[in-house]
Amino acid sequence: MRSLVRVGLTLGLLVIIQPLHVNHFAEIIQEYLLAMQQDAIAQTPIRSLDDAVERCQTLGMRLSKQRRFILELLWQAQEHLSARDIYDRLNQQGKMIGHTSVYQNLEALSERGVIECIERSDGRLYGNISDPHSHVNCLDTQQIMDVHIELPADLLRQVEEQTGVRITQYSIDFYGYKAAQ
Repeated sequence: MRSLVRVGLTLGLLVIIQPLHVNHFAEIIQEYLLAMQQDAIAQTPIRSLDDAVERCQTLGMRLSKQRRFILELLWQAQEHLSARDIYDRLNQQGKMIGHTSVYQNLEALSERGVIECIERSDGRLYGNISDPHSHVNCLDTQQIMDVHIELPADLLRQVEEQTGVRITQYSIDFYGYKAAQ
């Protein structure tokens, strides 16, 4: 009977392998290290179009002409747009791109954390900021504004004490009406 070897890794990953399957174990370790590297990359905020392009390259994403058009538009617009809005604006600019290409690129960019995707009752909206942040939702104009807010440490401790959950990140949705000017 073959003996089994147990190997424990951080984060509670427990792998049981047979001695003859060391190559498979090496593949698992390599995948784990790659995932950790991608997590570290994802934690670096994207604050410009250049950062977004660099993130795509770091993640090994092909930076097609269409993908670049979408990124450029989101960074120029500085607002949350639907896929239809993106399609319309790009075509108005003379950058002929198909519906399918817009949807596929938005999906790929949001899945990899390069852009933000907000699920709304009336559909998805896409924005250029992908790191944790909060939103101010204007009920008059339906506009969504990105804001970076840091909650006081004592408030976070209070939430943790009440829930028993260690807070690692957060986002807040504010709703309101345009202030009279």
